[in-house]
Amino acid sequence: MTQQTLAIIKPDAVGKKCMGEVVRFIEQSDLRITAMKMIRMTKAEAEGFYAVHRGKHFFDSVTTFMSSGPCVVMVLEGAEAIARWREMMGLTDPGKAAPGTIRAKWGSSIEKNVVHGSDAPETALFEVRYFFSEMEIIGGKE
Repeated sequence: MTQQTLAIIKPDAVGKKCMGEVVRFIEQSDLRITAMKMIRMTKAEAEGFYAVHRGKHFFDSVTTFMSSGPCVVMVLEGAEAIARWREMMGLTDPGKAAPGTIRAKWGSSIEKNVVHGSDAPETALFEVRYFFSEMEIIGGKE
């Protein structure tokens, strides 16, 4: 089943100058990038994006981190895109991520783990719409 998912290259990866390598990693997979832009979230925008986690112990930390520098947000499309992207990312903890995954290669902590990905179709829909209008996504228009 063809799906869309949101991918974010986080501020730590932009700071490490490995965002091009992450994009190359995606391009060498069976997923297509159908939208991409660089943004800098405000604290309020990060809080809106992570609203589902409001009240959890990491909420302030993650929203502060995600608003600390530029990110690259992308829409990825392909067969089972959500599961494929999550597999490519690796586990949240880079120390436990499988060799060859993005987080194992470039991540340094559970929070500074280079990338974000949607975890389910419902969250993918919310997350994609949070950053992109329908007009900005090229999937199915070629």
